[in-house]
Amino acid sequence: MANVPDVILEPMVRHAIMEDLGAAGDVTSRAVVPGDAQYRAELRARQDAVVSGMQVAALAFRLLDPSLKVTVLVADGSACKAGDTLIRVEGSVVSTLAAERVALNFAARLSGTATLTSAYARALEGTKTRITCTRKTTPGLRLVEKLAIQHGGGFNHRYSLSDAVLIKDNHIAAAGGIRPVLEAVQRSVGHMTVVEIEIDSLSQLDEVIEVGGAQVVMFDNMSNADMAEAVGRIDGRLTTEASGNVRLERLVEIAATGVDYISSGALTHSAGAVDLGLDF
Repeated sequence: MANVPDVILEPMVRHAIMEDLGAAGDVTSRAVVPGDAQYRAELRARQDAVVSGMQVAALAFRLLDPSLKVTVLVADGSACKAGDTLIRVEGSVVSTLAAERVALNFAARLSGTATLTSAYARALEGTKTRITCTRKTTPGLRLVEKLAIQHGGGFNHRYSLSDAVLIKDNHIAAAGGIRPVLEAVQRSVGHMTVVEIEIDSLSQLDEVIEVGGAQVVMFDNMSNADMAEAVGRIDGRLTTEASGNVRLERLVEIAATGVDYISSGALTHSAGAVDLGLDF
């Protein structure tokens, strides 16, 4: 999987480095480590995982000190085993230590998201249904968290509010119902913009089909029986997505309803960090 250009990630990583360095930089390393000390360090996995954030972690070391030799040994999107060396860093000890925590924070968190996504994707193997994320991301980290979803074998939903029209229950309430909101969309949105609408009942689905204007319909917290009935009524005319109360143990039964996508905010907002460490 191709990575995004480093220049896009640089502002995010620079901000994290500046936050960690504070006003005076790494006073500990400067005080106790000879300034000319050179060493080799290895970023290693301490548990089995699916790797993400290697590009970001390597960039953290390079931004702090371009003279560091940084070698990524396990690419983003790859599986690793406990004990595997993921990145090797050679050069200034002071520089390596100053970038260590930022690199590990990104790599551990993003690998956690990729690992959890991989478990969801594996559960759906053999079905047509794909797992996708949501906009429930960490502020400022959406791009790399969305990349971690891809590294884990998942698919991305909207990156931002400007990517597509997604009509939620509050939009429907504010507009006065299904018909008014869909008619408003048809008057104001160009043909290149995808329109998705969230429903929670079969009666709402019937109205969506009757009025038109949407290409995707999201079933919000609907029962498996109702989702299966909805997929049958749609009969391939709309892309379908299941959302709400999505847990790993429910994936197979949700996929059995015939939906095209299952979206889960848990992939980003509830993923744990993978245990990684930097060893000299």
